[in-house]
Amino acid sequence: MAHPLRPPRTGPLVGQGLARRRALAGDGHPGPRCPQPAARGGPAFAPGRRRGDRDRGGHRSHRGRRGGFLGGWTDRAIGAAVDLLLAMPVVIIVLSVLAVFHSSMPAAMVTFGVLAAAGISRVTRSATLSVREEVYVAAARVAGVPKRRIILRHVLPRVAGPVIVQLSLIAGGALLVQTGLSYLGLGAQPPAPTWGGMIAEAAGVMQQSPWLLLPSGVAIGATILAFALLGDAIRDTLSDHWAATRPGSSAASPGGGVPAPAAPAPASGPTPARPEPSRSLSPALRIEGLNLAAGGAHLLRDVHLEVLPGETVGLVGESGCGKTMTALATLGVLPAGVHLTGGRIMMDGQDVAGGDKRVLGRMRGRHMAMISQQPMTALDPCFRVGSQLSEAVRRHRGISRTQARACVIELLEMVRLPDPGSVARRYPHQLSGGMAQRVAIAMALAGRPRLLIADEPTTALDVTVQADVLDLLRRLQQDMRMSILLITHDWGVVADLCDRAVVMYAGEVVESSSTEELFANPRHPYTRGLLAANPQASEGRRRLPTIPGRVPSPDRREPGCQFAPRCGFADSRCVTHAIGMATTGPGHLSRCVHDERIPGPKGAVTA
Repeated sequence: MAHPLRPPRTGPLVGQGLARRRALAGDGHPGPRCPQPAARGGPAFAPGRRRGDRDRGGHRSHRGRRGGFLGGWTDRAIGAAVDLLLAMPVVIIVLSVLAVFHSSMPAAMVTFGVLAAAGISRVTRSATLSVREEVYVAAARVAGVPKRRIILRHVLPRVAGPVIVQLSLIAGGALLVQTGLSYLGLGAQPPAPTWGGMIAEAAGVMQQSPWLLLPSGVAIGATILAFALLGDAIRDTLSDHWAATRPGSSAASPGGGVPAPAAPAPASGPTPARPEPSRSLSPALRIEGLNLAAGGAHLLRDVHLEVLPGETVGLVGESGCGKTMTALATLGVLPAGVHLTGGRIMMDGQDVAGGDKRVLGRMRGRHMAMISQQPMTALDPCFRVGSQLSEAVRRHRGISRTQARACVIELLEMVRLPDPGSVARRYPHQLSGGMAQRVAIAMALAGRPRLLIADEPTTALDVTVQADVLDLLRRLQQDMRMSILLITHDWGVVADLCDRAVVMYAGEVVESSSTEELFANPRHPYTRGLLAANPQASEGRRRLPTIPGRVPSPDRREPGCQFAPRCGFADSRCVTHAIGMATTGPGHLSRCVHDERIPGPKGAVTA
């Protein structure tokens, strides 16, 4: 090379700083033999991007994920720290660090990483708040999965995309910050080559050789673009891995499509007889005076409920009467803002409502489990069926992966799914509604629970599949001597499956009796109205009887009988004071002062 400012005719475009070019021209100025990273110890693919910067960003992302999922004081403490970091002037702090540490670029990049990580934490928290409300996250909690594993396995895959993109943008920003500091002479000093130093040198001779700006400028722009494209590529790859079947998987057909799910195996043999509940043992579940509130609204008031070992109890009522809220309180997974104001929930002699939360967490899945009315949303779409079942089995039984895989096949066979090996390799979106409900039942049975809470398990299924699922629950109860709390709107399901029925209205239990007694002799006007509105019981009538009015809002409930505005028997006694449960016969309780005036189930309740 004849002159250090002359454009290169041959050779690579990198390593064209003035120090390097002067050394090649033989003018006596020392220079490195090859380009080095911009800051000692930094990765070669990202000049100035420090290892500590990356680690602190990931650590802050984990904090944001934990705060968003756990909520409460954890979320508030992490949020306050993040707000403090976001309020700090990044440039001034980085310049101060350089002044204190004698132009140490590693110290500057670590500082920049800590301050920039606050933005990652905010993005992670926002994504986690939406994922936390998904039904499959609640299903994992009900199954007894620890919070740490829920965060890592079910929440992280859904929030990883925006976090990865944010990290790629911060990597580009770190490169620009390092370049700017080197341009100002605050970074690595010559003869150490940096892109910012090369731009500063080129700016000094821009009149003679403007082309010197091209090598460093193009390299900086290409690297920042590469960071962004790399982040998008990683995000898309992980999304494809989590949400789609791998090519060549046995769950896919040879043509690449998903095979049509086979019909469930038909039930063999006669329908098993309903097992007699054991009244000599302690109840599998006892709820005493349960009260729930949200703000100033009373959601549940003085709820009493008992489920004996081997017994099936039907919980009936209109939507909004508190049936699902009672089940969620039993499992300890109440929605945010809803809290217990009184009462006890006893299981195995322990008060799970007011006791240690860790004890309740260990009881979920083992002593009690739940089947959701929407099985598709209760299964994590990011994982195969077998993986989700294996997680629950290993959690509750403490066995190896190999043993867990065998148990998964056994569970799928227990719920009468054909080709259980193929079903275990499928994702939830590859299942039909009936198959998904059977998988949800298998997951609930993974811990061999004593009590199974079934929240309208047949609502989203057609009539044929409904019958199969009810028959399956009956057989499983007979085989496992399991208690079932069945939440339903269907009187036919109650008559077919339940030993006793409990009727709820406006957050209160209004009647409780054996199923046969309740159908033959209802002692509350609301129960009578529900039975009269049953289409099967109204055959031959020109018009289906209905109950006028609607369920009162939780914040507008009066101290007397909540059904009084809709009841044809109401008088002054019904609205002046609270009405308690009264015995109207052997094992028959009713919350009504007019029980003797109430006829049988025929006819509608009129105002």
